[in-house]
Amino acid sequence: MKPDTNDKKIVTRFAPSPTGFMHVGGVRTALYAWAFAKKHGGKFILRIEDTDKEREVDGSIEHIMESLKWLGLSWSEGPDIGGPNAPYIQSQRLDTYKKYADILVEKGLAYADPYTQEQLESFRKQAEEEKRPFLYRNHRPENPPTWDGSMPLRLKISEPKTYKWNDAVRGELEAGPEALDDFILVKSDGYPTYNFAHIIDDLYMGVTHIFRADEFISSTPKFLALYEALDITPPVFVTLPPIMSPDGKKKLGKRDGAKDILEYKKEGFLVDAMINFLAFIGWNPGDDREIFDSNEFLEAFDLKGIQRSGGKLNEEKLLWFNKEHLKKMSDSDFKIAVDSFITEDLKKLSTYDERIDKVLPLIKERISVFKDVAEMISSQELHYFFMQTEYNVQELICPEKLRKGIEVGLNDVKDTLRALGDLLTASTEKQAALAQGEYKNIFWDYADQRGRGIVLWALRVALSGREKSADPFTICSVIGTNDALQRIENAIQKISNQQST
Repeated sequence: MKPDTNDKKIVTRFAPSPTGFMHVGGVRTALYAWAFAKKHGGKFILRIEDTDKEREVDGSIEHIMESLKWLGLSWSEGPDIGGPNAPYIQSQRLDTYKKYADILVEKGLAYADPYTQEQLESFRKQAEEEKRPFLYRNHRPENPPTWDGSMPLRLKISEPKTYKWNDAVRGELEAGPEALDDFILVKSDGYPTYNFAHIIDDLYMGVTHIFRADEFISSTPKFLALYEALDITPPVFVTLPPIMSPDGKKKLGKRDGAKDILEYKKEGFLVDAMINFLAFIGWNPGDDREIFDSNEFLEAFDLKGIQRSGGKLNEEKLLWFNKEHLKKMSDSDFKIAVDSFITEDLKKLSTYDERIDKVLPLIKERISVFKDVAEMISSQELHYFFMQTEYNVQELICPEKLRKGIEVGLNDVKDTLRALGDLLTASTEKQAALAQGEYKNIFWDYADQRGRGIVLWALRVALSGREKSADPFTICSVIGTNDALQRIENAIQKISNQQST
């Protein structure tokens, strides 16, 4: 049944085709449609337009739903939850399209297309030779056969005319008679075309606002002709600006970095950062604010903020957004997120639980996205906080001193490490971990006296096994006095072992 036309409740929909992965263009359309309905207490519908069976990709419907769920774009009606206008998959609604196709045939506004592809090609070639545009309506059969579903069904454009319409973003638009021609409503395989099916579905589902890409502007005269033929009041058109490639020279395509939206999830981008990023590709709040969480965006979103000009896909900006949202995360939420990127081997270490909390601030400072945590692990950048890392004793010698022509041998390093160990033992009496500043106070006077280069370099490598790491005072504050002393003693032993061979 057709919904009550007096119901003015805002209804939007996202109606993707299941032809592959979801990328930023489709997700942004869904985001704007969801936000508009949500803000105004309306309904957001998920509908699957699967009438092009040749291009359908298995698993795409599930992928679409997973993508939207990740971003929190929940729907009121859809394939998985049903609703008053079910089903929400077009291939399951063929009877509905047949009903309206028959109405158009009975009204004399649609007819069976009897021509073969070879005949149509002949008509096109003739028009080309005569240097005129090919229009199907110029070859419309005078006595078309009865439509039985085995031939395409075309809409009959009785009087080509200029159509004018208002777009919520682009304003007043129009297209002349040359933009109109008889077009296919139902294909010979029995499936409706997009031009027909989406209009019937929107009618049944009470859609009030259609959020769409700018590529559909050129097809709008066709839609208006069909609305007119069926005596339907068109919904509000909300045309979104194109998303441009990173260089800003053309519309974004898969070859330009339009990757699967769930890849961003795998890489550890935050939902709020992703929504913040997508929202600003073609919309602005009308003020200087840039950082929005999902709720703040929802509150600020308005059709007036949608831009006409395209916006570039700038992943550097996305990383910046993510970094800003990372700063806002609570310690508990940050720890949960980091934990999902930590390897099980690292978690099994006896030192893991007592030290991970101390390492989190350092991780938050260094990462832009959570995949960086995995990279830190694979590069051993985190391991030294939990266990001693192997290294060559020659790495304990400060290269800066060598570059300056100052002779530094392993005996100098060993003596330095012994002095540091003695200072640590005497000052702390092997207490638990102290604060970073307290360790600095223990070592700093000696470093000034002996030379900061040799002292801090040798201490850093002895504690971390790395030439580049957190500063040695931070390492001590994480691993504690006992472990720090043990690592220093191990380094001294390594030098002695090498000298004895």
